Amino acid sequence: MQDYQTQQATVQAILTAHKDQPGSLLPILHGIQDNLGYIPAAAVADIASALYLSQAEVHGVISFYHYFRTTPPGRHTLHICRAESCQSMGSKALEQHAKQTLGIDYHDTTADGLFSLEPVYCLGNCACSPSVTIDKQVYGRVTPEKLDQLLATYQGA
Repeated sequence: MQDYQTQQATVQAILTAHKDQPGSLLPILHGIQDNLGYIPAAAVADIASALYLSQAEVHGVISFYHYFRTTPPGRHTLHICRAESCQSMGSKALEQHAKQTLGIDYHDTTADGLFSLEPVYCLGNCACSPSVTIDKQVYGRVTPEKLDQLLATYQGA
């Protein structure tokens, strides 16, 4: 985790690089999240000021897109596919199992900082539904038991 001054410098560098481009809000938000892992609350005022927007407008865009995080992510991110194919093959039960096992809801991080849980709306792995990713690795035909095994392997990683 970066300290506040390092985060502030990163945000300012991204603002400087993009603020004069048309439609710069989304590239700025993506740049901040790509570099910091999330969009710190303190950055919202800086973004709003640089783009002559209200903080409410910036926050509205951040909260509209599920991709953006406002809290630091866990060491590993579990994405559960919620597309139709995965739903028809049991992803709803898998989703409930993951939430119960990890003790968190979507867009949250476990208390130990190990896992974040996020929905995704298609992994392109429909033939092997239900699918999940942990970090960038795709897994198919995931049952609650298989998910438990996968999570256990990442706990030591």
